[in-house]
Amino acid sequence: MKKFVILLVFFVSINTLFITVTHAESNNAPPELISEAVIMIDSQTGTVLFEKNIDRKMYPASLTKIATAIYAIETGNLDDVVKVSENARNIEGTRVYLEEGEQVTLRKLLQGLLINSGNDAGVAIAEHLSGSIEDFSSDINKYLKDVVGVQNTHFENPHGLYDPEHFTTAEDLAKITQYAIKNETFRGIFGTKELKWNGKSWDTTLYKHHKLMREIPYEGITGGKTGFVNQSGFTLATTAKRDNLSLIVITLNSYNQSAAYTDTISLLDYGFNNFETSRIREGTIFTVSNQKYRTTSDIIYTHALNEQLRKKVNDGGMLEIITQDGSVLSSYPLNKIEKARTPGKEQKTNEISTASRDTNSIFVIGGHFLEFVFAMILCLVIVGGSTYHIREIVRK
Repeated sequence: MKKFVILLVFFVSINTLFITVTHAESNNAPPELISEAVIMIDSQTGTVLFEKNIDRKMYPASLTKIATAIYAIETGNLDDVVKVSENARNIEGTRVYLEEGEQVTLRKLLQGLLINSGNDAGVAIAEHLSGSIEDFSSDINKYLKDVVGVQNTHFENPHGLYDPEHFTTAEDLAKITQYAIKNETFRGIFGTKELKWNGKSWDTTLYKHHKLMREIPYEGITGGKTGFVNQSGFTLATTAKRDNLSLIVITLNSYNQSAAYTDTISLLDYGFNNFETSRIREGTIFTVSNQKYRTTSDIIYTHALNEQLRKKVNDGGMLEIITQDGSVLSSYPLNKIEKARTPGKEQKTNEISTASRDTNSIFVIGGHFLEFVFAMILCLVIVGGSTYHIREIVRK
């Protein structure tokens, strides 16, 4: 009976261990996704943490409005009053129901654009900034290439309604979103869940369409944008932050809305469970072969959770973050600290140091000599005393 109990405990322990290990592996494994093109990056560093077809040209639908919004914020005056045109009033798709001739501030149009995905707001913004949709297309494409730094994006309109020449990639959209959320005004609108709207034709409350911000709340969500046209499928842009890790997830061409959200949640879980961001503070000093280097700003890098990394500074003053398998995760230039030199000072110091050593040697030798003299005198005294004592004995 005792042996049976021991065996039972053994098998239960093994089974529990197996279940635990299997569960841990499933948490750490990259997810299998449905969306055609997907990317997840760390928004602080731009490090790609997951990718699938990230350079494939895709139709973004209303994710276009992320680019329109940051372009308007950086090139326009948010307090400008915009007069809504007939063209804006009659645009198809999702609207905030602007009326022809209605006067609305640029700031309010941006709120209608990002919160309620108003195509009419997008047209009003484009016409105000550039005069026409065609000129706006030229202006924003130049901005995205020269300022944001994307290379595989071409937009034909400000809202994302289908056009065969209106395309981007998951990688470019992640870069555009990363750039946009650095702007405080953009972040504020992008993260707004609801907003009272008082328009010429209606008064209502605008609600964010992104379900992870309201209907299916996900811990750490900071903003999002949805999109859909038949040719693009369901598209989704999501930002989230937990502790020191900030993530951007882009999913393109999901066959239904549920798949887009499932993929996004799976990626966010994978990101937060498996990665972390570390920081090297500004002013940190590294020494290589007696040469010192200093960081000129905070260095931030994202890596696998609890991964043991090495820091190495090469002869050119580049700090390399090296992974356990020996590959370079990232590298950063450091500032070389020039050694302070005063003409003649170093030589003088050395001379003083050498003189000190010589003086000490003299004192040591002198000390030994005095001890020798003292010992000789003592011997003479003792010998002299002994001789005197012998003479006295002989006399007696």
